[in-house]
Parts: sequence; structure tokens; C-alpha cells
Amino acid sequence: MEWQQLLSRKRLGKQQLEEHQFERTSFLKDYDRIVYSTAFRRLKDKTQVFPLSKNADVRTRLIHSLEVSCVGRSLGRMVGDQIIKRHQLQAIEAADFGDILSAACLAHDIGNPPFGHAGEDAIQTAFQKWYARKNRSGALINPLEKADFDRFEGNAQGFRILTRLGLPHRPGGLQLTCATLATFTKYPRESFIPQRTLARHPGKSLQKYGFFQAEKDLFTEVAETVGLIRRSPKVAWWCRHPLTFLMEAADDLCYSIVDLEDGFHMGYLPFAAVQDKLQNIADIDLNQYEGSPAETIKRLRAKAINRLVKEVAQLFLDYEPDILAGKFDQSLVGLSRFSPQLKEIETMTTNAVFHHPNVVRIKIAGFEVLGDLLTDFLTAVLEKQPRPKGKLLKFMLPPEHEVAPDDDNYSKILKVTDYIAGMTDLQATLLYQQLRGISL
Repeated sequence: MEWQQLLSRKRLGKQQLEEHQFERTSFLKDYDRIVYSTAFRRLKDKTQVFPLSKNADVRTRLIHSLEVSCVGRSLGRMVGDQIIKRHQLQAIEAADFGDILSAACLAHDIGNPPFGHAGEDAIQTAFQKWYARKNRSGALINPLEKADFDRFEGNAQGFRILTRLGLPHRPGGLQLTCATLATFTKYPRESFIPQRTLARHPGKSLQKYGFFQAEKDLFTEVAETVGLIRRSPKVAWWCRHPLTFLMEAADDLCYSIVDLEDGFHMGYLPFAAVQDKLQNIADIDLNQYEGSPAETIKRLRAKAINRLVKEVAQLFLDYEPDILAGKFDQSLVGLSRFSPQLKEIETMTTNAVFHHPNVVRIKIAGFEVLGDLLTDFLTAVLEKQPRPKGKLLKFMLPPEHEVAPDDDNYSKILKVTDYIAGMTDLQATLLYQQLRGISL
């Protein structure tokens, strides 16, 4: 892969390059378009760790995305300066690397359904149960399409939002640059790939998938524009864009460190334990500082992230030749000398925070909410002769999700999952209560 092509300013859905503006580059415009999108605004009421939390000190998906974007921007500028010198790149600045990463990081969770990863599990499980009941008379959709929902993935929903749903009547949706879209795509593969094919290349980018069948052609265009290496001629599967490794690292660093801080703010983790874990990375002289326990944790969190950012940037530069050749497919954070400390943090937050009864209880409720909503609406739009309740449910679908007479089954299911996944935690909860007669 070549950096000059990897940093393409071409916009998906447009044939011509826009005129370069130094004061507001194409990549800065990408950032702005994401900020002003409806899907991004909804992240303010989507779960990061604590569903429906009343504590203003803990992160929502919106705050987490902004923080990841800040870290991504720093990583991009740090490596960009060195890469430009190393490859003697023309008409490219270190800020371009930072702006691409800042935009991609900002959008990295934009496709997540309500209730976080529990929401993804709920949609997968509910679809599988519903499909098993409805599919007795013959296949409703083909195996490739079915895999999209069997393994429903927020990353693929995010690519769909950016390239289609954000502005559905315009080719390319938000019409972001191909460089930003390729960087955003953490898992550049379709949902269904035979296991024998996947086994040839074990790696980080294969753990999930990054686009639905409906957007396969759009990602193919993105990949070819920026020059990603195709791993197989038989399936839609490419190497990652090099900057994706930095986007992933920014996300990993933020949630590892700030989940610990949020656990402290929620009272699930004691001050001494959190201070000890962060100090193992930050390694600062705490005697130089005064302040409350909360202020101490904030200072340690900032110093820890700063130290990790510098190390990750250097790791990327060290592995850059292998990354460009498509030979590298690991987590940069996993290669950090602080990986053991980060694993200790992960274990502590998992046991004390993620598995806390207060958190688990709401996630279970969210599982029921999304599962039932998906089942109800799928049944309503797929039944040839819907029951009275199903006829009424169709009126509940917003105009952009209404099913057209000529829609095939795959399109109908997509419209329902678009609707359910696009809700906030509160919207889903209130709709569930209303449809169950719990609240009018």
C-alpha cells in the first residue's frame, strides 16, 4: 500500500475531487459532517458502560467518542510527521493524518445499538429465534444476507449510516472521503466467509465484519480508491487501512483507562485500587500534587493516557513496513510494554464494574427490550397477512423506515434493524413500555 493513495481525498459518491482548501481541508469537513449528523447526536443517550445512568460524571457513547477522537488526532499527528519525512510525501501534512483519525475515531461507535454490546447480542439472538420460526416454509433470504443479521454488528451498521442512511437520497450518504471511511472500517470483510478461508489468515481484523451485503459494493469502491490489499478474490475481504490500527489503539486506550475512572466515580471501585493501577502506568511523583481523590484520579488518568499514546505512536512507526505490506494484523496496545498492567485493569473493571448487579440488571432488561421490539416489527413487516397488531405496528415506523411494496425481504429486515439500532436507550425503553401497555 502507498501513503499517497491511502490518504485519498476523493469522496464516496462524487466523481471529481473537490478543490483543496488549506483553511478547511476535506478531512476537517469529514469531522464536521459527522458532528452534525443525527446518528452522532443520539450517542449522548447510548450506553458506554452504565446503561441509563443518572451520574453526570460517567461517560456516554458521545463523550467516549469525543475522547477517542482527541487521542486519535494526537496519534495521527505524531506518526504523520515521521511518515511524511520517511516517504517524502508531497502535498500532505501531519495534520491530515490527525484529521483523518479524528474523524474516523469520532464515528467509531456511531452504529452501536442501544445498551451497548448487550444490544448487539439482543438483536442477533432475537433475529435467530424469529428466523427459525418464520423460515419453515422456505428461505426468506440467502445465506450471505442471513449472516448479516445472525452476527449483527455495530461496526457494519456504522458504515451503513455513514455511506447510506446519513443522507439516504444522496449517493454515498454523508459523502465522506475514502481515506476516512477506510480508516473507520476496523474489520474490512463481509459477514460470511468460509472458515477454511478465514483460517489462512488469523488476525485482529477478522474477529468481526465491517459492512453488510447491502454496502459491499460501496466498501469495494472505498478499498479500491485508497488501494487496500485484497486478501481473497472470491470473497469481500481486505487488509486494514494502516491508520485503522491507530484508531483501534485510541479506542482501546480510552476505554481501558476511563472505564476504571468511571468505576471509581460510580463507587464500584475503591480509590486506593484505582490509584494503584493508574500509577503503575503513569509513574509520577504524587507527593508533588495536592487535591481530592477525584482530582488525583483525573491527573493519573491523563498522565497514563499520555504515556501510552507516545508508546503506541512509536510502535506504529516500528511496524509500518509490515503494515503497508499487509503482513501485520495485531493490536498495537497488545504489543505495549504496559499490556500486563492494562490486562490487570481489564480484569478488575470486568469483575467489579461490568459484572456488578446494577449494571447487569439493566443490560438484561435492555436485552429483553430490544429483542421484543425487533421480533414485533419483523413479524409485522414480513407477514403476508399481518394480524391487527402488526397492521398497527407498521404505522409506528418513521417514514425513512417504512416498507415499500417492492422491497425484498432483505431490505425489509434492514429497515427494521436500522430503526431498532438507531434508537437511544431511552427511546427503546419508552417504546417498549408503550407497546406493552406499561406506560401510555
